[in-house]
Amino acid sequence: MAKATHFVGLDVHARQTHAAVLDRDTGELQRRRLSGDPLVALPLLEQLGPDARAVYEAGPTGFVLARVGVERGLDVRVCAPGLIPRKPTERVKTDARDAERLARLLAAGELSFVRVPTVEEEQLRDLVRAREDLRGDLNRARQRLSHFLRRRGLRFDGPGSSWTSRHRSWLRALSFEDRASQVTFADYLAAVAAIEQRRDAVDQALEQLAPTSPWAETIARLRCFRGIDTLAAIGLCAEISDFERFAHPRQLAAYLGLVPCERSSDEKRRQGSITKAGPKHSRRLLVQAAKHAYRRPSISDELRRRQEGQDPRVIAVAWRAQQRLHRQWHRLATRRGKHPNLATVACARELATFVWEAALIA
Repeated sequence: MAKATHFVGLDVHARQTHAAVLDRDTGELQRRRLSGDPLVALPLLEQLGPDARAVYEAGPTGFVLARVGVERGLDVRVCAPGLIPRKPTERVKTDARDAERLARLLAAGELSFVRVPTVEEEQLRDLVRAREDLRGDLNRARQRLSHFLRRRGLRFDGPGSSWTSRHRSWLRALSFEDRASQVTFADYLAAVAAIEQRRDAVDQALEQLAPTSPWAETIARLRCFRGIDTLAAIGLCAEISDFERFAHPRQLAAYLGLVPCERSSDEKRRQGSITKAGPKHSRRLLVQAAKHAYRRPSISDELRRRQEGQDPRVIAVAWRAQQRLHRQWHRLATRRGKHPNLATVACARELATFVWEAALIA
């Protein structure tokens, strides 16, 4: 595409859009307020011609505007809201100001753009995020039930841990003399059962969709790693999408927020906890997979079945990952005395590099 002559910042909402058009040659800035859905901005961009470049923030309006714009031959991009430079002393925020800021930052090349997923990718990603929401809802429902029983002086002492078959049998055997407590208990227990049923239905759908998804090959490769099953693999692919957009595995680790934050000046260098930037779902999946690092490297029967028919180079990467993460975990947790959680997060950062390598094997 030719060099842009107009830079357009769009502050997009469901019923109106504010546009700021910056002329590259004259420096003149024009503001427009457009009523209607996000697609109402397209006629304005078509009037400016093919040399116009537009941008809007990723948000609840989705990627429809960007997709339709590309179909019409327009340069419409989506930027990451968390990476937009902002003045710390600026206290006035309006839609018009936001649009102007986007136009000026676009012209200066100060924006970071996100990858626009295909319709099929976005549909599957929504299902993955629905599964993650169910996980959070289930944890909260279980906590409500546990807190209710604790207030009544009831606690499951085993054998086994909570939410095992023994614990569920213990719950079903409970009863209360007063009607208020009995109805409350029944409601909390039914809420847990209902969410578990919904979760299982979504899990089944994800298992069925994985082989025909846009990331089917990558999912099969990631399943070769210990601790990464189908649900974890499809969750990673849904959030990362295209591994090729990361030129180096350190970029992927930074995108997932697994690198330490840093405040360095002159000869002083201070590093703290991880940044926790980017998709927290993918970060949690990698941390959960890295919890296996303390165990000796081994190939279980289930893992062997997942690796059947896969590229030997991918299997070799997965085996190297097991060995490296095991050594790293014990070096940090045993020899250096670091907290096990800190060692696990460090292993998750290294696991991200092995996942990147396996996904990009040609």
